[in-house]
This record gives sequence, structure tokens and C-alpha cells, in this order.
Amino acid sequence: MAAENVVPLRTAPRIDRFRAERAVTELLAALGYPADGEHRANTPQRVTSAFEELLTPSAFLPTTFPNDEGYDELVVARQVPFRSLCEHHLLPFAGTAHVGYLPGSRIVGLSKLARVVEHFAAGLQVQERLTQQVADWLHDNLAARGVGVVVEAEHLCMSLRGVRAAGARTVTSALRGDLRTDARTRDEFLSLARGS
Repeated sequence: MAAENVVPLRTAPRIDRFRAERAVTELLAALGYPADGEHRANTPQRVTSAFEELLTPSAFLPTTFPNDEGYDELVVARQVPFRSLCEHHLLPFAGTAHVGYLPGSRIVGLSKLARVVEHFAAGLQVQERLTQQVADWLHDNLAARGVGVVVEAEHLCMSLRGVRAAGARTVTSALRGDLRTDARTRDEFLSLARGS
């Protein structure tokens, strides 16, 4: 059966490479590291390319399919890797997401669970918002009976600076529908997300 297209995800911001490279050049000079000499001559271009990669979501066509078989148990993708950029310090944070849903009338290709995480992780982000965006998109676009998302990440803004708590991981969750209101379903999802 043919896939049905659903609401498209957000579009990428337009990046002005010329201005970004000029700004990096100025930032380096302001920090006492002018962008001249063999080692830093191309740093503004490399930094701009790195930010462009971190800020640009991968394009993909999110599709759903009819749940013709009437599958009514949890579907969980565990340990989906992601990386993002903290909007407060412009330092990376990275980790894994555990994403599950209780199908309603539609299902989604399993790779799309990872793609949705990757898509919303691209850009300036905070972990709490990322967790909610993934849960809301899946809940709204699958008409799922329930959705659960648990995100675990290490933030370089916390491990490399300030408190310097290397290895500390932050955990956030978002539960929608039956995964929020039904204790047994919630417990089952959280157990599967933990791998226990």
C-alpha cells in the first residue's frame, strides 16, 4: 500500500556564509588569535562549515502507513544517537534518544523514528525542547494512542566549563496519550527504554 505524506518538518535556516566567516575572523581576533598564518588562515571557513553541518537538518520525507494489521503494542527504538548544539553556549551536546509509540490507525517506518530525532536535534537547541518536539511530532502525525521519548545526553557546556562535571548525563522525558495516563503502559515503555 502506498505511503501517505504527512505534515513536513521544519525548514532549515538560511546561512549567510560570508557574514559567518567574517564574524569568526573577528571573534578570533577579539580573543587574541588572529586568523592569519598557516594554521588559522582557513579556520573561519572550517568553523562556518562545522556550524552549517550542525545547524542544518537532513532533508527527508516523513511518511506514515495504515496500520492494516492492527498492531496495538509498543514500538520502541532504543539508543538512537544524536548530536546537537546548545543554544546558550554554542557547544555541542550528544547522547541517545529512546523513542516509542503505541500505534493507532497509522504506523511509521522504523528508520523514521531516528530521522525525527536527528531532524529536531539539528540547530540551536535545548534538551527539554528537543524531547518535547520529537514526542509532539510523533503524537500529532501518527495519531498514536501514546508516545514516549527519553533523551540522555552529555553537555559539553557542563563537562568542559563551569562545574566541569565530565561524564554527567542529563535525562529528559516526554510522555503523551496513554503513555502518560496509563501507569502500566508508561512503566512498560520506561522499562524498555532502560533495556531492563
